[in-house]
Amino acid sequence: MGKQFDGRVALVTGGASGIGRTTAQAFAREGARVLVSTDSNLKGGQETVEIIKAAGGEAFFKQCDISRSADVEAMVKAAVDNYGRLDFAFNNAGVGPDGVRMLQTDIIDLPEEDWDRTVDINLKGTYLCLKYEMRQMLKQKYGVIVNVSSAGAVKPQARMGAYVASKTGILGLSKTAALECAASGVRVNVVCPGPTGRTRLMENLTRSDPSKKEMLLDIVAMRRLGQPEDVAEAVIWLCSDAASFVTGLVMPVDGGMTLL
Repeated sequence: MGKQFDGRVALVTGGASGIGRTTAQAFAREGARVLVSTDSNLKGGQETVEIIKAAGGEAFFKQCDISRSADVEAMVKAAVDNYGRLDFAFNNAGVGPDGVRMLQTDIIDLPEEDWDRTVDINLKGTYLCLKYEMRQMLKQKYGVIVNVSSAGAVKPQARMGAYVASKTGILGLSKTAALECAASGVRVNVVCPGPTGRTRLMENLTRSDPSKKEMLLDIVAMRRLGQPEDVAEAVIWLCSDAASFVTGLVMPVDGGMTLL
């Protein structure tokens, strides 16, 4: 019995760990050939590929800084050169104020360079990924793109101004893309994860102050952290034929965080 994505090709940015790695594995589990991409954690990206291959799947790695147009164009071209097409794209790469790579600060104290970096990677990066992915998919008259925003785009948190602005922008950008592609066989949707365990963001947030985990649980109705598998399975469904009439959807995967 065949798998639902046999013969299909998937691209996953930010695939070195956490949600990206787990979703790349889920695509491969369903039979897709996978391009795994990341910019800085090259070892992690290669490890994701090896995990997929060890499980009998097919994958390769391509380094990409999604804030650079030439890198993104080359990434999409690599998928097509290697596998002949691009069917699914999970635009997962992003950055946020995790207390290690970037501090949480009030807007009045937010360094301009932190604003620029956040918007360049999260919002400009998503725009560039959409630009080149959509071009290929429109040629094929088929494709599904899932962008990652955040529950914080629906329910903003203080001291995260650049992050919230960039993730909110992804919602509008994705809906516009969905409209532009709607009659052409290409669908665009968004997942908005809430606090999610086994991610670099969560590890950094709680490393210096373990009490932050309890604080995060206080804003989640289900009183637990999500897991990368929760997001991955939502992405797989959105890419599947079961969701063939779904486009422009903003899907919270947040344990009810945005209900409170």
